[in-house]
Amino acid sequence: MQLLNLSFFLKKKKIEILISTGGYMSLPLCIAAKILNIKLFLFEPNMVLGRSNKLFINSCVKIFCYSNKIKNFPLKLKNKIYVIPPLLRKEFYSKRKAKNIDRDINLLIIGGSQRAKLFDTIVKESIIKLSKIYKLKVFQQTSFKNYAHLKNFYLKNNIENQLFDFDDNIPDFMSKSNICITRAGASTLAELIYLTVPHIAIPLPSAKDNHQFENAFFYKELGCNWILNQNEIDNISLTNKLLNIIENKEEYLDIKKNMQNFNYQNTWNNINQKITTIINEN
Repeated sequence: MQLLNLSFFLKKKKIEILISTGGYMSLPLCIAAKILNIKLFLFEPNMVLGRSNKLFINSCVKIFCYSNKIKNFPLKLKNKIYVIPPLLRKEFYSKRKAKNIDRDINLLIIGGSQRAKLFDTIVKESIIKLSKIYKLKVFQQTSFKNYAHLKNFYLKNNIENQLFDFDDNIPDFMSKSNICITRAGASTLAELIYLTVPHIAIPLPSAKDNHQFENAFFYKELGCNWILNQNEIDNISLTNKLLNIIENKEEYLDIKKNMQNFNYQNTWNNINQKITTIINEN
């Protein structure tokens, strides 16, 4: 019934092109598009081909990716990949780039859509250590149920902070930060790199097909981040990593330069032109 309704909707609206960003919610629309012979374009932001996109890779005209080295991608269909700069929400293009690190440390902690409970606990000792050495301000994403607990922790230790939820204005927090601890979702990494925020990526071990590690490793190979294995992290290792980053200014600045080089063609007009051109050509 849902498929019938979607087919009717696409036909009524005279849809000629469908762009799918993947995920199981897109499956019925992609099936309907295939039945109606609507041109199908796919978008894969991760460095591992998603399972829903894999189902339609034979049917699509092109698939937009950030690299032509996507894991689990059928070799015989590599010609369907069209590489584009990372897609960002429009507001990111008007945000100022993050400042360099100095005696003032603005630490951003992002747990992704799941608010990573790990980040609410394991980073505490590291934050206390940093606060005793540097002037520290923390921007931290957390869940509503943990808000009061974290707020009390920062108040007790006299650490300046601002807590926020997943739906808050994350671009503002990113642009105010000069170092970050984060998961490795494709969108978050692309946003941090565009705003040149050096970051430690801690991929979610349970992520499907280990795609978060592959996302982080893609940028690691470009010299744009650091990666830590969640299963090997403790308070001491995380603290040492943060201190090493802060004190090793040369490596920190190299990371920022690599980010700038990676994003030099990533503008709102350029990326729209690229996508529009390839759609019109097909």
